[in-house]
Amino acid sequence: MNKTLIAALIGLTTVTGSAFAATEPGGFKGPDRTEAASVAQALELSDDAQVRLSGVIIESLGDEKYRFQDDSGNLVVEIDDDEWRGLEATPETRVTLWGEIDKDWNQVELDVERIELAR
Repeated sequence: MNKTLIAALIGLTTVTGSAFAATEPGGFKGPDRTEAASVAQALELSDDAQVRLSGVIIESLGDEKYRFQDDSGNLVVEIDDDEWRGLEATPETRVTLWGEIDKDWNQVELDVERIELAR
């Protein structure tokens, strides 16, 4: 009886662990083609430019939009809920954002594709 219960628990743990591992984000961690820039530089880039920014998120503006800041200035960033991947940040948490510049008429935003704690 105990052997059956132990075997069942081991099987359940293996299946649960495999399912959990499949949902963890993965992928390449290394050099990429995004340009490291300051907010001031990012504001001058062309529409659809790929960029990497490091700084802090200073406030939520609602509807998945946030105000991001570094030493050179601030801009609005859009971070879809699924891009957070469990990361929690406060205005004191330095983060790195990878994304694409989105220019409309007289407004510049960063559409964030990836967010991580800054190193």
